[in-house]
Amino acid sequence: MSEDCLCYWENGRNEPRLYQYPTIIAFLGYYPFDHETETFGGKIKRYKYEHGLSNLKLAKMLGVDEGTVANWERNKCLPHKEALKGLLSTLNKNAAH
Repeated sequence: MSEDCLCYWENGRNEPRLYQYPTIIAFLGYYPFDHETETFGGKIKRYKYEHGLSNLKLAKMLGVDEGTVANWERNKCLPHKEALKGLLSTLNKNAAH
């Protein structure tokens, strides 16, 4: 990335792209975002940021459609109890890699 790019981020003229977040988090050594992470939607958002995933990429990974991921992130709906266990298992397994 260029020095200009970093200056734009620092001055609020532009924001990093989602795929750049994992590198930024690794560089800083902590998760710098202040959105809530206690709800299921917050956990989905954090996972996306930590792995640089769009809704579409995460949806494909989990075998659901993009709109479902968006609804989960907005806490509009939750997966069924059985599906939730599998989903969390998948997320935890992928987080370990």
